[in-house]
Amino acid sequence: MTDRIELSACTSIMVGKKASMDGATYISRNEDRLNAIYPKRVIVQPAVSNRHETYVSAYNKMTMPYPESGYRYTSTPSVDQTTGPNEEDGFNEKNVGMSATESVYANEKVLACDPYVKNGLAEDSLATLVLPYIDSAREGVKYLGKLVAEYGSTEGNGLQFNDKDEVWYMEVVTGHQWVAVRIPDDSYAVAANQVAIQDIDFEDSDNYMWADGIQNFVEKNNLNPDFDRWDFRHIFGTDTEKDHHYNTPRVWFAQSFLNPSIEQDPESAEIPFIRKPERKITVEDIQYILKSHYNETKYDPLGSGNEHDKKTYRAISLSRTANSHILQMRDSDKNGAAGVEWTGFGIPSFCPQVPFFTNAKEIDESYSYTPEKLDLKSAYWLYTTLAMVVESHYAEFVEQNLDYQKSLSQWAREKIAEVDKKAESMTGSALTDYLTEQNKQIAKHYNDAARTHLADLVTQGAELSKLTFKMDPNL
Repeated sequence: MTDRIELSACTSIMVGKKASMDGATYISRNEDRLNAIYPKRVIVQPAVSNRHETYVSAYNKMTMPYPESGYRYTSTPSVDQTTGPNEEDGFNEKNVGMSATESVYANEKVLACDPYVKNGLAEDSLATLVLPYIDSAREGVKYLGKLVAEYGSTEGNGLQFNDKDEVWYMEVVTGHQWVAVRIPDDSYAVAANQVAIQDIDFEDSDNYMWADGIQNFVEKNNLNPDFDRWDFRHIFGTDTEKDHHYNTPRVWFAQSFLNPSIEQDPESAEIPFIRKPERKITVEDIQYILKSHYNETKYDPLGSGNEHDKKTYRAISLSRTANSHILQMRDSDKNGAAGVEWTGFGIPSFCPQVPFFTNAKEIDESYSYTPEKLDLKSAYWLYTTLAMVVESHYAEFVEQNLDYQKSLSQWAREKIAEVDKKAESMTGSALTDYLTEQNKQIAKHYNDAARTHLADLVTQGAELSKLTFKMDPNL
């Protein structure tokens, strides 16, 4: 079985409805992989009923019967299915969102007491086996918790769930042990490949959930290093040199952006998981963080710092980001177009996140068509190509690229407002059909803009070749 620790490493951002400017809940993540080319698709999986089949993971042969019925849902599967669906993120037709997963790593002490299960639940299967069957974010945690109890977990994973009211973050860290916390409405949270959840209030089941018997497990095996607290991160997590350079700096940068008055050490193991922002958070703020690479600091690999500083910390946006998604759920009681899934292919720093309405039958053919080789009819390959061209002459192209992204961001807000207004008076299949058509229009606008931008950059880039020579007229 492939060592997934080397395959996936992500950054997640969650925002409560009172912390966001528009009152929406948000979950989001950069899905990062080992290879810079990791083709993905965006599709809508249909609802099912009267199904009598068994799911078998292509990754680790984990086997379980499918439920007989399941909701329609959006997903972002891998093109290569040899290691499982890896559907990663989406909303179901009940307006429940899920992002799976943020890889997290437990320490050797707890793993010795509760090892991973070889044929248990893994990232490749989680969205497929959970998202179609849940009616709320809270139910998502409970549903997965029951699956972990029955089948065990193959690896450490952090999972996000949201609906119109709540955001939950769940960390499954050993074969059977997990906890989950409801992100407060007035707060946000950032996770970056290490155990993030801290204190658990076992008297507050409204805002915390946990595996049955976890307190006894910790006490029986003498796993709590603290005298006077029950800190999940301290008990189950790690605090290593890799954490200090690969993980915690990403949380530090995100919190520095949303709480600029707070001074923190980027290598600290005690950076809080949950924070109240100093200003209301917009979708553009989340995009900025997911696109970031320690911008305007000495650690920026594209900046002017020295070579040591530029290579000190792992950035949030990477060349090997397979997809960058933001799941925005507004008040679904007021509008059937409330769910918007922002999807980004290519390096996030240089490419837009494209908004799609999730109450739809499909997204657009350019997102479901992803061949193994480059084809600019495919959204995945179009944005992957654009990113490579921008970075090839970063200093010359960055301002134009930022203007391109800003223009699309403005257009997206105008388009969403236009669709919202019409959708308010629509219901049922008529609304779903309308939003399906709007998704196609959105994809076309973004794809056309990307091709125009790409053509402009290639034309300019031809003049930047180092294989240029002009004869001195005095010779």
